[in-house]
Amino acid sequence: MTCFRLTCVAAAAVLLVACGGSDDPARGALIDPPAVLTTLTAAQIDASTSSSGLQGLTGKAKCDVKVVSLNYATVGAKGTENTNASGVMLVPAGSCTTAAPLVAYAKGTDMQKPRTLANPQDTETFLLAAMYAAQGYAVVATDYLGFAKSSYSYHPYLHADSEATSVIDSVRAARNAAGTVGASLSGKVMFTGYSQGGHSSMAAHRAAERDHATEFSVVAGAHLAGPYNLSGSLRIPDAIAGVQFFVPYLVTSWQKVYGDVYTDVKQVFKAPYSGYIETLLPNPTMTYATLLTSGTLPAGTPNQARDALFQSDFITGSQTSTTHPLYLAAKKNDLLGWSPKARVLLCGGAGDPTVPPAIHQQVMKADFDSRGLTNVASVDVDAAIQATFGPGGKAPTDPTSAAFATYYGAYHGTYEPPFCHAQARAVFDAVK
Repeated sequence: MTCFRLTCVAAAAVLLVACGGSDDPARGALIDPPAVLTTLTAAQIDASTSSSGLQGLTGKAKCDVKVVSLNYATVGAKGTENTNASGVMLVPAGSCTTAAPLVAYAKGTDMQKPRTLANPQDTETFLLAAMYAAQGYAVVATDYLGFAKSSYSYHPYLHADSEATSVIDSVRAARNAAGTVGASLSGKVMFTGYSQGGHSSMAAHRAAERDHATEFSVVAGAHLAGPYNLSGSLRIPDAIAGVQFFVPYLVTSWQKVYGDVYTDVKQVFKAPYSGYIETLLPNPTMTYATLLTSGTLPAGTPNQARDALFQSDFITGSQTSTTHPLYLAAKKNDLLGWSPKARVLLCGGAGDPTVPPAIHQQVMKADFDSRGLTNVASVDVDAAIQATFGPGGKAPTDPTSAAFATYYGAYHGTYEPPFCHAQARAVFDAVK
């Protein structure tokens, strides 16, 4: 970040202190003026949701939606480095003039470093616009550290504390931008996110209630298909779908954060991957598909990909030892053991091959239940996914069939999110 930008942040901090502001007024300060990129009309949103089949879940749009780009001050993984993150704010417009609750959204795992959610053509952004903003909610969604306009040198993937600060500071940024972009906010805040974002949104929800209770009126959290039990996920004998993306991302991220996951990258990864894996993700040019088709990451079944990429001793150690450095890093980023004050929804699909609910959602719900919490609900949307996308209304069962590969290949990334977002909005509608 340039000296000029840091000066601007400091100046903004002085103004925020004068107005009451946040618990840490430099965080969430706007680095660039928020820019309205476009306004999606209700008719445009309806045309798209109707043609895609989403409208049965989103409903018809009640509002136009302004798409606003944000660039805001935050902190790095250590909690002390001043840096920035970008993102999007979606503002109800047109006939919607009532003060809006603010939905803070955390995105799923992203491999593409230049990608920003401040893009009306982005499918994840459009889903947020149709599901929430077009129904009268303001939305803010961070690109995270290390993506898009962020000057941070890497993305701390599945690092709970920096996920939380990125999301919380996006809420502050949205509040700072509201007057400029014509947003009227009610003060109520909801947290939600999908996949990695489910982990991020829960971490942010936890931090907001624990550390910033007087600043944020948190009324609900809907955490969707998130990996909450990371240490437990290391114990499963078979690799998850997408292991060649998610696990090296996680291992190299935690090495950068903690510095003690390994002493030599060759202890963890086999050649040729050990030669470049530490700087591969997120990638400036490659997508999920091109990482595989180019041979940059191994293809094959999950177990085949895992065995081609990782040293067997490292995997075995993380599966069996309670003192293994990867296991200890995972324990630091588990989200078990906290007690939310606001209403919470956990959502996922039982057939999810990437973030299995039996490892994460069910363990998280049991953890909440163990403390007698009555404000947490858990929903399984698998039946709806099967009925909508399964051949003949059922999940395919032949693992060698094309239908099986298509169905489970699209389950986590395509089929599951809209159903869980619909469940989330139902919870938000009850408390808005």
